[in-house]
Amino acid sequence: MQIIPIPVERDVTIGDDIARVIMQALKANRISMVDHDVLVITQKIISKSEGRILDLSKVKPSNHAVELASKTKKDPRFVELILMESRNLVRYSENLIITETRHGFICANSGIDQSNVCRPRDSFVSLLPVDPDLSAKRIRQAITDTIGIDIAVVVSDTFGRPFRLGQTNVAIGVSGMDSIKSYIGQADMYGSMLRITEIAIADELASAAELVMGKTERVPVALVRGYKFSSTEKSSAKSLIRDSVYDLFR
Repeated sequence: MQIIPIPVERDVTIGDDIARVIMQALKANRISMVDHDVLVITQKIISKSEGRILDLSKVKPSNHAVELASKTKKDPRFVELILMESRNLVRYSENLIITETRHGFICANSGIDQSNVCRPRDSFVSLLPVDPDLSAKRIRQAITDTIGIDIAVVVSDTFGRPFRLGQTNVAIGVSGMDSIKSYIGQADMYGSMLRITEIAIADELASAAELVMGKTERVPVALVRGYKFSSTEKSSAKSLIRDSVYDLFR
């Protein structure tokens, strides 16, 4: 299996066609795609193209945001956006707010980020795409229609983990491949039946792709080649979200 970085030299701005940006970057780097390649794309450039960039200076914090900001030592305007983008407030402490986003993701700050958005003196932040699965589907369809090959697209973001230090990339949008590979009902190497094993393939590909993308290299896209994925019409990152009924830690 290969993981190939795809540098994008110019900044992505609102209205940019991400599929076209990627195809131009592929051409500039003399990289050709083939059937069953997987494109892993950071959400940041998708958020930029979809206009999900906001100026904190134009945000008016609510009383709730001001109160929570005083407890977490965060900018009240930033906290206001966190609350606006969340479905539930899960936990908070000094310098940390964990929420459930409108998508159902459990993450810090509702996925709102200030890195790789603009110059340090500016006050812009990026919000997650409104529908990352739809974003992935549109990009995949545009590339498939243009080049005529069958690929998969994974939209990735960096999440922390509750029981381990360090962040890792996960899939927040998926199109063209199944997000989970189930081994339930299969026998292991000693003949025992597997009952609960399901591997989060889309998350693993997103995490592997981050190794060549980094955070400071201007590599917002990576091409994964050689992984044999399965695909159904219901391919989506939503299948990776654990229902709160089965979540023992909330």
